[in-house]
Amino acid sequence: MAEQTDNVKKQLSRAIGLGVALCCGIAAAQSPLSPDLVQRKISEIARTSTPPVLDGVLDDAAWAQATVIEDLHQYDPVDHGEPTEESTFYLLFDDENIYIGARLLDSNIEQIDARQLIQDQSVGVDDRIEIVIDPFNNMRTGYKFQINPNGIRRDGIYEGPTNVNEDWDGIWAAEAKIDDEGWSGEIAIPFKTLNFDPGNPDWGFTVGRVIPRRNEKIAWTSFNRDINPSAAGILTGFWDLQQGLGLDVVPSLVVGSNRDHVTSVDDSFSEPSLDARYNFTPSLTGVLTLNTDFSATEVDDRQVNLSRFSNFFPEKRVFFLQDADIFGFGLKGTDNNNRNGMPFFSRRIGLSDRGQPVDLETGVKVTGRAGRFNIGVLGVAQGGFEGRNGPVDPSDLFVGRISANVLAESSVGMIVTDGDPRSNVGNSLAGADFRYRNSRLPSGRIIEGALWFQQSDTEGVDSDQSAWGFRFATPSQDGFYGTAEYEVFEANFNPALGFLNRENVERKRIWGGYRWRPMGHPWMRTYQTFVSFQDFTDNTTGDVQTQNVFIRPFRVQNHRGDQYGFLFRHEREVLTQPFEISDGVVIAPGDYSFSGYRAELELSGERVFAPTIEITKGEFYDGDWVQIESSFDWRPSSRWFLGLGYQYTDAELPAGDFTTRLIQFRANLAFNARWSWVNLIQYDNVSGTAGINSRLRWNPRAGENLYIVMNHESEAMAAFSGLDSRASQFSVKYSKTFRF
Repeated sequence: MAEQTDNVKKQLSRAIGLGVALCCGIAAAQSPLSPDLVQRKISEIARTSTPPVLDGVLDDAAWAQATVIEDLHQYDPVDHGEPTEESTFYLLFDDENIYIGARLLDSNIEQIDARQLIQDQSVGVDDRIEIVIDPFNNMRTGYKFQINPNGIRRDGIYEGPTNVNEDWDGIWAAEAKIDDEGWSGEIAIPFKTLNFDPGNPDWGFTVGRVIPRRNEKIAWTSFNRDINPSAAGILTGFWDLQQGLGLDVVPSLVVGSNRDHVTSVDDSFSEPSLDARYNFTPSLTGVLTLNTDFSATEVDDRQVNLSRFSNFFPEKRVFFLQDADIFGFGLKGTDNNNRNGMPFFSRRIGLSDRGQPVDLETGVKVTGRAGRFNIGVLGVAQGGFEGRNGPVDPSDLFVGRISANVLAESSVGMIVTDGDPRSNVGNSLAGADFRYRNSRLPSGRIIEGALWFQQSDTEGVDSDQSAWGFRFATPSQDGFYGTAEYEVFEANFNPALGFLNRENVERKRIWGGYRWRPMGHPWMRTYQTFVSFQDFTDNTTGDVQTQNVFIRPFRVQNHRGDQYGFLFRHEREVLTQPFEISDGVVIAPGDYSFSGYRAELELSGERVFAPTIEITKGEFYDGDWVQIESSFDWRPSSRWFLGLGYQYTDAELPAGDFTTRLIQFRANLAFNARWSWVNLIQYDNVSGTAGINSRLRWNPRAGENLYIVMNHESEAMAAFSGLDSRASQFSVKYSKTFRF
């Protein structure tokens, strides 16, 4: 216990010390004036002394005093067109909360979609309202809140002006009701849940509504057919906001047992843990975690990897998701083609090189904003473990990030990391980046880009430890769009706390396309073309490693949201070492070129039965292959969801034939809005294992959870047959947030 206390003190002093130093150095900084203030919609929010009762019905006297927003427009299908249904939003605040009420009329209430009844699950196929809040009014960051007609909450945090991470989970309340004229909803968002500047009365804000059966989207403000912080209006009039002591305490207790079925060894456990969140100021937050337990975290979707490079799995753990946007670097992490070379990737922490959980004894994080500066500091004491190459000692890990908002929508910053969570070799990294965005060009277009540089320092290595790159893009939902990217990673560059799956490589990519919206067409909503060229070369010799060209002559979407497409591909892979693509199938070094095509069909998720299928066929490493990726989602009611995913690959190569199968089955049952049972069953013949993750959850309110979790893994001779149990775990976890 004394050692753990020392770790707490060490991480606290390190994290808070840097955080306070940064704050002191920038305390005099002032928030820049909102750009283009006159051009943005402005509304003044009303204050109430009597908060409304959240029951989904707008009959409280408080709503009669509210600010009313009725001037909404379509942003899809007709940009700034007239909505087909009437929507009215009501806005209030008091000392502790911001309140949003919505009255949503509907001419056909029988067709209102409300099929999600599990809290924090996606409401993307349902009728819904959406709230975007940018408390710092910097047009770069903020929060997104959604509810459907069942009052199911879904939220996220923006990692940049347009990219939202929906794994973030805040504490707020909502209720909704369907009636004879449509539906209504009420939302209360505590100021304790948000980071904000108490001296700033102007918040970025917009509201929206989605009617999925018409594939129609409506908003108060929008830009480029989207709602996000960069397209927000201004909600003014905030003053005297309260966060109490600004302290959240989250004790948790997990009890359970593990069984190794191979050795017949049973192990019971009982572990308390504690998370504490403290607002030093309304815009600067500290988080402490002790004996962190992630047993209730959703398991990863399995992936079958037929490439030479490691796959990317997104972060799902709450501690690391809090204010994750502050640690974003460059424009990395915005899509799956641009992950390589991330200086900080939180999944490196708490997982061994074998993918097994590693104890996190303590963790401290300080995040927030001061003026136009964004601050992030993270310190973690990780336990030791048995790695692939021997024992790995306990380690202290550190990440520091600071950036400043410059110009109207841009930022400049730096990042430092220290420690290697998967080896005993010392490692550190420093990097700098500039992110540019301009959505106020005379043409109405957007341009954005990034410049970045990183330098790692690994013990015993003296040279070739740099990486740098740039990105320039003109994103658009109409007409032409395109992106150019260039990156260099030297031979010994090693972001030990980041993500690197290709080293000593120079990468170039140019991609773009054209999107056409034929107004008034009887069935077609959009027609899109796309072309991409990407090239990887050895950074030392200049020799080609990988080249690929993708050409999509068409991708068509109808008014219901169904999509159909076709894609041609040509790839070149130059192997200098043998590559085992499947068990016993080794592709010899050589220069391989192969072509093929892919047919795509995706029916709208709004349908009760929504299948998707992609069929890829063609040449592959001097042979042939066919790959089928499909999913079949069935939503018969708000209580049930059944989903089947199937990935099949059949390859006939000179080096040998192989077949891979990945099967995923999801079965979710919502007893009501508080009780849910979520199940994921997975099998793949590459690992030869089948696994089940079953989670029964009680969520009486945001911030309180009871989980009963069962995990079981078996060896499998075939798809869910010939099962031989390997390991199982049963656990019960309860946690509750106390706010002061």
